[in-house]
Amino acid sequence: MVARYFSRNGEILPTSQAVVSLDDVAYSYGYGVYETIRVSGGVPYFADEHCARLLASAETISLEHRFSADLILQSINELIVRNSLEASNLKILLIGGKTGSDATLYIQSLNPLFPNPKLYKTGVHCITEQYERPFPHAKTLNMLPSYLAYKKAVAASAYDALLVNRVGAITEGSRTNFFCLKGTTIFSPPDEDILLGVMRMAMLQVAATQGFTIVRKPILLTEIASYDAAFLTSTSSKIMPIRSIDDHTFGEIPATLTDFMQHFNQFLADYGGRLAVLETWDHAFGVSK
Repeated sequence: MVARYFSRNGEILPTSQAVVSLDDVAYSYGYGVYETIRVSGGVPYFADEHCARLLASAETISLEHRFSADLILQSINELIVRNSLEASNLKILLIGGKTGSDATLYIQSLNPLFPNPKLYKTGVHCITEQYERPFPHAKTLNMLPSYLAYKKAVAASAYDALLVNRVGAITEGSRTNFFCLKGTTIFSPPDEDILLGVMRMAMLQVAATQGFTIVRKPILLTEIASYDAAFLTSTSSKIMPIRSIDDHTFGEIPATLTDFMQHFNQFLADYGGRLAVLETWDHAFGVSK
């Protein structure tokens, strides 16, 4: 953690008290969900959307708790003010318990991790790894296979590992969402197969206003050469172009993509951390009423 304080169950406490008991079986077994929120200029970007997904993830794995979106958002804002944060990543952990009243909500401040700026011009290399997450819509603490895939990517000097399912389709990265581009059509893996990334949803919404056609379909690894380009989205990277996947290298990054990246960056700078959404995020993330 990079700040003096963290939040536990809505209470601001010194980071010296940020400990987890060895008797916490739920934490040891990964029975929890999490979110990472980017703070820039003191503004928590997409805070409403991240909270909605956190609650949806908890519902997906039947994690009962007593925390509302309002309390989480209030805790986020209080922590930013108390720590005088200008730039940071906030990590939210919702850990289950025997009952809903035993669940614990942690919010901590981490060093922001941003990619090398030159990668946006050159694109990044990715490897592929065979793996399907058991709960695609839930961002859970059960991250071992994804962690091992990312570790392989680092060993191969790659930016990320792209996960390939049983039919040979790329679904997502170990910590990113994945897309292909052909002309002015953006191809995304089907929603039901992936984590519905917050930056992904923002990107798709802005792309639709810029004249892009959005197609959701399986993206087969064997057909990757038929696309003009590919790219990733994530909280830390925004839109990151891909230079190569395994042994396939794409050509020069299309002007269509570079222009859209600039437009999207300007959108993020201008809109103040919130979206004028086209649909409710509760509906988008499947949160029950």
